[in-house]
Amino acid sequence: MKEKIIILDFGSQYTQLIARRVRELQVFCEILPYYQEVQLDETVKGVILSGSPFSVKDPNSLRIDLHSILGKVPLLGICYGAQLIADELGGTVSRSEKREYGKATLQIHEQNDPFLADLSSLSQVWMSHADTIQALPDTFTLLAGTQSIDVAAFSYRQNGSAPTYGIQFHPEVTHSLEGKAFIRNFLYDICHCHGDWTPASFIEETIANIQLQIGEEHVLMALSGGVDSTVGAVLLHQAIGSRLHCFFIDNGLLRKGEFEQVLSDYQHMGLNINGVDAKERFWSALKGVSDPETKRKIIGREFIHLFEEESHSLPGVKWLGQGTIYPDVIESNPVQGPSATIKSHHNVGGLPEKLHLKIIEPLRMLFKDEVRKVGMALGISESLVQRHPFPGPGLAIRILGDITPEKVRLLQEADAIYISMLKEYKLYDEVWQAGTILLPVQSVGVMGDERTYENAVALRAVNSLDGMTAEWSKLPYEFLADVSSEIINRVKGINRVVYDISTKPPATIEWE
Repeated sequence: MKEKIIILDFGSQYTQLIARRVRELQVFCEILPYYQEVQLDETVKGVILSGSPFSVKDPNSLRIDLHSILGKVPLLGICYGAQLIADELGGTVSRSEKREYGKATLQIHEQNDPFLADLSSLSQVWMSHADTIQALPDTFTLLAGTQSIDVAAFSYRQNGSAPTYGIQFHPEVTHSLEGKAFIRNFLYDICHCHGDWTPASFIEETIANIQLQIGEEHVLMALSGGVDSTVGAVLLHQAIGSRLHCFFIDNGLLRKGEFEQVLSDYQHMGLNINGVDAKERFWSALKGVSDPETKRKIIGREFIHLFEEESHSLPGVKWLGQGTIYPDVIESNPVQGPSATIKSHHNVGGLPEKLHLKIIEPLRMLFKDEVRKVGMALGISESLVQRHPFPGPGLAIRILGDITPEKVRLLQEADAIYISMLKEYKLYDEVWQAGTILLPVQSVGVMGDERTYENAVALRAVNSLDGMTAEWSKLPYEFLADVSSEIINRVKGINRVVYDISTKPPATIEWE
């Protein structure tokens, strides 16, 4: 990368949101756990310290070697980060009598500071902190306060060195109405970033890096039909052509008609791909298994076996391509705070070592929406790029209880109706992810003059940016009524449809 911002994560729930705001301004950034040493080479234009659920007054508070950064590159501390800077350099930080949470009005004292350029003299910001900076060191400059705290923003610069800023509010959240302007000023006016990180520049640089990394060797990659593996494969294909060997597995847990449709799409894109029908193999391995984690492990094991078989048929393969994206990477090395998330099923496990293959992950630094932008810039069809996320274990974790071919058929039929009607009603692109869950219960119903005792399904639709948090989608009642009627009338074996209105957190997007 030509230039980047480093974000040190102290466990804030908002750390990824800071990164998203920086990248929206076309500046590349990378999140590192607070304890990782920062290499300040010529590409690092600035450092941001995140917030934290912890207090700087705790005996075991999270600390860094601040002087390894201070004055060398511009530094911005947000909330805990600002309190840490003040505390380390001789200011007074104390526990607030009450947690300061919610909207506040920022009163700017230093209008001429470039960090505050083009901002309103009274600007709405969002507070979320339990500690307060009571007094700044003498060498600091007070930039702004609020109606409840004297120190809301400060600066520090010594002997012409790079400036340091601290703020006790969160500019990354939408409740801070001019929050993006604070971040923009820090990136452009303080760090002097150029803002030239775009999908086109990412593609150009990534293809060049792949060619340098792979040389004349071959890559094996399993495709899922999802946007991540598709975009990753197209990048690899543009870099090394037919030396990329792809395969697409029908594990018997895909959506209705998905194997044939996706395989056709990939072949039209010119990818070197082989379809593998492994339905019976997976169904047999999953027979009688109800525990969701056991299902995941069985599916993962069977995938590994298939990987091994495919790799042995291609003796020249030295690399394994994966569609890993940035949230997977972050979650593999979390700070112990609200941002720590347990996720046992993304693809950064031990597969490459087992196969004795080197790993290449073209998308490992991108968020999901950035992957989609890169996909569009690569010319991939919108139907593939905008396709809803689909879980790696497929319908296995949308069938609660044991897996049988008949249950798969029932769920495929119901889900096909749901997804097709979302598209028919122009709602598909309004939803981030939708799917149908087959419940492990049967319920009494009446059809004509007969009583029935059949299966129930739950419809799930959520809106999200990257799946870290999600809000249930407010689909129209008329639409839900029509979908329910179509499923019950057309899918023999289902007589009840419910709609899931749970948010993440506390629920997850998938039921298992």
